[in-house]
Amino acid sequence: MSQVIFGTDGVRGTPGTYPLDTVTVRRLGAALAHEFGAESRLLVGRDTRESGAWVERHLATGITAAGGVLVSVGVMPTPGIAFLTTARDFSAGIVVSASHNPFPNNGIKVLTATGEKASRSLEERLEALVAADFDSWSVLDATAAPPTTVDMMDDYVTHLEGILSQVPPLDGCRVAVDAAHGAVSRVAPRVLRELGFDVVEINARPDGRNINAASGSTHPEALQSVVVERQCRLGFAFDGDGDRVILVDHRGRLVDGDAVLFVCASHLKSTGRLTGNAIAATVMSNIGLEIALADMGIAMHRCAVGDWHVHEEMLRHGLALGGEQSGHIIFSEFLPTGDGLATALYVLRVIAETGLELADLVGAFTTFPQVLVNVPVSEKRDLECVPEVADAIEAAERQLSGQGRVLVRYSGTESLLRIMIEGRDLAIVQKLADGIATRAREQLG
Repeated sequence: MSQVIFGTDGVRGTPGTYPLDTVTVRRLGAALAHEFGAESRLLVGRDTRESGAWVERHLATGITAAGGVLVSVGVMPTPGIAFLTTARDFSAGIVVSASHNPFPNNGIKVLTATGEKASRSLEERLEALVAADFDSWSVLDATAAPPTTVDMMDDYVTHLEGILSQVPPLDGCRVAVDAAHGAVSRVAPRVLRELGFDVVEINARPDGRNINAASGSTHPEALQSVVVERQCRLGFAFDGDGDRVILVDHRGRLVDGDAVLFVCASHLKSTGRLTGNAIAATVMSNIGLEIALADMGIAMHRCAVGDWHVHEEMLRHGLALGGEQSGHIIFSEFLPTGDGLATALYVLRVIAETGLELADLVGAFTTFPQVLVNVPVSEKRDLECVPEVADAIEAAERQLSGQGRVLVRYSGTESLLRIMIEGRDLAIVQKLADGIATRAREQLG
């Protein structure tokens, strides 16, 4: 029976320790070569963690032993690997990264030949192969050798710069970039400068250990200060592997993924490119986004958290745009996965074509107050079978009557019931959340 090594976003762990130990990484490499066929060509790229090259070498050992070829592009954002895997006709892509997590962690994400993240069924097949007893496993004791390295950055840069083609120039516009000492450290400033922007860089000097350290999309405070101090028109805070971005307007105010979705959906609709007249967003997106879009006649299809789920929802409804509050934004015309730099460039395109500042573009979008309450539980009974809790939830939904949202669910990893309520009035929202929490403590605590 195979063991589960893939989590919600690839294989994650500490290099040298299962499931990122030498044997498992080599087996996964061989499994990839077996899955994608004899003489398969796989592309790999990594973020700036010091362990990235080590993981690449052991993947290469397994892939080579199983008859495949691994080509590395070195440090490259996750969306860059997605683009190049398709553009250069590779059998699959591999990203060595732990995204926004601190440097001691690392991970392995698998992309298909179309640049999409691996489905759970593909991951299960790989897990079964890793656990299988192939004759080729006997040669995995060979010394790990680095994969062939090829510089393909120019291809990705050209792809990105096309987002601003035939757009009114913004030459000299000053923007700030927080690269999180990660994978966009080299490419983001280059692309923006080549497009004529005056770029202020921060946190763009990776040393292998400082990735995401008090920087980037999860810690944008320094960027907020820099944007105001250096009088930038806006700022961009990326995460370690470059698939998400949080924006800052010229006043130093944060603009999260929900607000970016509002801006981009509005623009796509005005230019006749919002296919399906709707977007995809997760259950965590604020009800304010749903209401603001509805006011413009745009629907919002909700899905589970995770950019893979967003992409699936976009495919299901034939949508051009989807994303998450965290800053993962997917434009189907560019890639089937989130691309922080592509998102930044598209917002600049909106600014160029409308003549409006980012603060003005998000002006019609209001985030509703949100209350989160966690209730410890001794058992996770079906809430529909707990009348006191179910009635409290139903009463809250009835009182909010389309002007708010109630989301009550059990934690997948802890003995907690999570209660999230959004609405126009914070006092009402807090009272409703406390009421559900009280019933949950009485019945499930």
